[in-house]
Amino acid sequence: MELLDVVDENGMPTGAVVSREKAHAEGIRHRTSHVWLVRRREGAVEILLQKRCETKDSWPGCYDISSAGHIPAGVDFIPSALRELREELGVAAEPEELIFCGNRHISSDSVFHGRPFRDRQYSRVFALWRDQEEGAFRIQKEEIDSVCWMELEACMEAVRKNTIAHCIYPEELEMVKAALRK
Repeated sequence: MELLDVVDENGMPTGAVVSREKAHAEGIRHRTSHVWLVRRREGAVEILLQKRCETKDSWPGCYDISSAGHIPAGVDFIPSALRELREELGVAAEPEELIFCGNRHISSDSVFHGRPFRDRQYSRVFALWRDQEEGAFRIQKEEIDSVCWMELEACMEAVRKNTIAHCIYPEELEMVKAALRK
């Protein structure tokens, strides 16, 4: 069973711990780390998208953040982000390589596989420069069907217009774009 810290509106642990299943069944606020892999190609920034497995408990078969995950109880944002990168994509990175893009509050209510899914996240968003071909990633098959690079501006347009099946928040792409300009 995956245990998560219950957090306040500022992402600070309250001392309570809850299972991931209960957090999503009852809409209990918890933390996640998001890492967007980026590279430059022909003068443009590209962003790596993962396609979620059809068996995922939320947003099956949709394009998503390069690497993201729930933060286990007692763990902080950066160690969790680095662990998820290794597990999901086979990418090793150092803490200083992560570019802080900002924090986000996510609140959504959906139904997946016939069950309510109430998501209340406090997410820390990072970018990571990594020029690597799609086939060189060691993807975690239980989580990810595939990965693909997409030009950042084209991705932002596809998300805004819903021309791809996705679970990406346009505001998060804007955060990444702004952080890369600094």
